[in-house]
Amino acid sequence: MDQFIVKPLFGEAGDAVHWYTITNATFWMALAVLCVVLLLIIGTRGRAIVPSRAQSTAELAYGFVYKMVEDVTGKDAIKFFPYIFTLFLFILFSNFLALIPASFSPTSHIAVTAVLALAVFLTVTIVGFVKNGAAFLGLFWVSSAPLALRPVLAVIELISYFVRPVSHSIRLAGNIMAGHAVLKVFAGFAAIAAIAPLSVLAITAIYGLEVLVAFIQAYVFTILTCVYLKDALHPSH
Repeated sequence: MDQFIVKPLFGEAGDAVHWYTITNATFWMALAVLCVVLLLIIGTRGRAIVPSRAQSTAELAYGFVYKMVEDVTGKDAIKFFPYIFTLFLFILFSNFLALIPASFSPTSHIAVTAVLALAVFLTVTIVGFVKNGAAFLGLFWVSSAPLALRPVLAVIELISYFVRPVSHSIRLAGNIMAGHAVLKVFAGFAAIAAIAPLSVLAITAIYGLEVLVAFIQAYVFTILTCVYLKDALHPSH
């Protein structure tokens, strides 16, 4: 599990890590942000009728997330599109960059994914109360259920609401960590001559799967954000 250890970027591996220390996690998160900025700057610089590869990629990502927000959350949620689009691209690039050999995966750490999930949770909760006031609490009251069951369901709904950031963060971190751990295990078998060919084939197959997982996990995190935002904007639906 040494590939998941947070270490100072400058200095020895055993040095203490403080809140101000620049670590390998800091570096790879900054690199993900840089990739997002470069994609959007290069992709929108020309704005040609016949788009370049960078412009096509930027437009494809933009259209994909825009349609997701519009379809899942509704047209009145378009004003939150920049935030959701930023989340998607940051997670996507963090996941893809982590597939580079000898790199580091920030999204395999709960400390990173929990901050992202808590930001979504707080945003959704604040928006819900600002837009709907006390009517936002109707999200926890299942009016279609029998009256005797409504208090019980309200407690269950309340618990499930506060569990959202936990499941939201663990899902992303767990899937990324599991995939990288499996890759490391099969890489260890590659040193054994008798099974090295099978190990290389397994690594290739799992690596291809991890490329798919990197995109899927960014998509799942983003679409769940849209679903939660829909609850805040339309608690009675």
